[in-house]
Amino acid sequence: MHIAHSGNPDGREHGLVEHLEGVARLSAVFGDKIGARELAYWAGRLHDSGKSGKLFQEYIRNPDPQRRVDHSSAGAVLVSPIWLGLAFLVAGHHGGLADMTDLKHRLETKGADPRIRESIAAAEELLPELKTIPALASTLPTHLRSVPETELFIRLLFSALVDADFLDTEAYFNNELSELRGASSSLSDLWHRLQVNHESLTANASHSLLNSLRQEIFDACCTAADQPPGVFRLTVPTGGGKTRSGMAFALRHALQHRLDRVIVAIPYTSIIEQNADEYRKIFGQEAVLEHHSAVESLDDGDEVSSDRVKMRLASENWDAPIVVTTTVQLFESFFANRPSRCRKLHNIVRSVIILDEVQTLPIELLTPILDVLRELTTHYGVSVVLCTATQPALDDSPYLRGFRNVREIVPNPERYFALLKRVNYEIPVSTEKWSWSRVASVMRENRQCLTVVNTKKDALALMSVLEDPDALHLSTLLCGAHRREVIAEVKRRLSLGEPCRLVSTQVIEAGVDLDFPMVLRTVGPLDRIVQAAGRCNREGQLTDDLGQPAMGRVIVFCPEEGGMPPGGYKSATSQAVSLLSREGLDLHDPGLYTRYFQMLYQVVETGGRDVQSAREALQFAQVAERFRMIKDNTVPVIVRYAAEVDGLVATVRAGGVSRGIVRRLQPYLVNIYEHQLLRLRDQGLIEEIAPGLYEWLGLYDPVLGISERARDPESLVF
Repeated sequence: MHIAHSGNPDGREHGLVEHLEGVARLSAVFGDKIGARELAYWAGRLHDSGKSGKLFQEYIRNPDPQRRVDHSSAGAVLVSPIWLGLAFLVAGHHGGLADMTDLKHRLETKGADPRIRESIAAAEELLPELKTIPALASTLPTHLRSVPETELFIRLLFSALVDADFLDTEAYFNNELSELRGASSSLSDLWHRLQVNHESLTANASHSLLNSLRQEIFDACCTAADQPPGVFRLTVPTGGGKTRSGMAFALRHALQHRLDRVIVAIPYTSIIEQNADEYRKIFGQEAVLEHHSAVESLDDGDEVSSDRVKMRLASENWDAPIVVTTTVQLFESFFANRPSRCRKLHNIVRSVIILDEVQTLPIELLTPILDVLRELTTHYGVSVVLCTATQPALDDSPYLRGFRNVREIVPNPERYFALLKRVNYEIPVSTEKWSWSRVASVMRENRQCLTVVNTKKDALALMSVLEDPDALHLSTLLCGAHRREVIAEVKRRLSLGEPCRLVSTQVIEAGVDLDFPMVLRTVGPLDRIVQAAGRCNREGQLTDDLGQPAMGRVIVFCPEEGGMPPGGYKSATSQAVSLLSREGLDLHDPGLYTRYFQMLYQVVETGGRDVQSAREALQFAQVAERFRMIKDNTVPVIVRYAAEVDGLVATVRAGGVSRGIVRRLQPYLVNIYEHQLLRLRDQGLIEEIAPGLYEWLGLYDPVLGISERARDPESLVF
């Protein structure tokens, strides 16, 4: 018998014909969602056909770690004359989608290799149907009229193949885990849970204007869900309940149009954890998959519940009814070329995607992002919800190829912005510059206030002159676990009326649920200023000395020595400064932000760092390299923030690196720029303890985070 995999824990060998048939059947089911059932079937039938060859069969029975046998080229060579797209899939089902230039060179070289020719002959003998593969190109969907459309289709087809391959192999090696896969909650069950939860919430809520307007917004979302799939806007002011109302729209819309799942994409992990927790309270642990770089390990320990194992398995292919992820994870998957990153793509088809805080999408990558979203909504049954208080101008226009026929979910959103006005803005005179000492003085005059600055360096500069030993600091100089504790402490102080002064970078903006009476914001992009204002009088409960409702105070200032992130952030700030100088500017007008983004898109490059040209040439590896939403390369360093880190670091140093260990370390990582590595290593501040993983040997300040001051040498003794 020809075998595909060596013996499983029961000692049974995985027959090659059995594996090819299993992958083909499952791949066909996944491919059917994109109108490519037959293509996906043959991709599965061919992907491991090269394992028929004598060399591979000898190797699989007598494995040699020093030797590799090419098993993917035979199927790629065999199918390339029929449709080159399948050759991409078969050749890359382990190593990843290649560039067209590299694939053609490989096919030419391998096609002349006697070992590959022997494998092809052996495959055709084992599987006679391979001699009469049908004209698969004739089964391609009719909407593939351009290369980028074909490029996305190949990616979706690749996803169907590699997920089917993973799942069939998993079922052979560990059937108990395989049986845990699949959603245990239907969308109709989840909709019922949301209704029950919402009725309970509204029954116990006070009869305030805010709660009345939140109910109006919720009802509008439910009504709009009956509309046909496509692109929608959910324009709701901060505090309007968009997290819950957006999910109500998405669930009801998915049920109405028989879609498969809801995917919520959020820009920052700090908001993901907050929103995922809220969804779990409503829907239950098993229904919500939280998938991002900082998610805690779900597969460690001897007594892991089936629900937690199921969530780990689902995170690999997003086979869950509700997925909460980052925009980085979502979009980098669409432009990745590695199987592990791409296998979820077919499960994004026929879903509702909520893009929360959509204005944070990187401007320089808008063209490829919008191109993929248009394709998904036009041809693959996806609905997209653009969700924010500061809507970007993503409609089709002379300066941006965007969306057509975008529908507003909540009618007349400007009404809600007027009724939910909770702050007054104090706009600076353009010639007036504030020193950090002046900012600190204003902060000291107020028991509770937040200042948001543009850079980590600025945050440290302000902290140094604030002269408040109880002041708190929030930035990416802190590890994730530390940031969560700071946010929890801020909430505690605010709720008890204790003094609370916080200096933060932009990590505090866009969704972090805090409620200060005063916010100061360094001049920056207009939408960032408004997002910072969303942390001021958020619940509208501020009162004056007489107990009457009062407005929060938001001061925008120009720093004397402030820094500025480069690129799109700097360009956006310039446009904001231009608008802020205009007399009569109303920052509560939602239409202002559309005009602001229209101005911005005319002066910045949205073309995607040549991503589109690489897509046009089917250079998949180049696309993956060029499409990076976080442009600067960073490396993770471990900080000893909690006691458990000591044991984890000791395990890594002993050679015990595993996915589980790395996931457990995630809350204790701080990213530093790659170009700083050599200097920090020479100064003895970092040490590489595993490939690509470093330990921070400098000081970790309990308020400021990583510091380039040296740690006490005694603490370095293991």
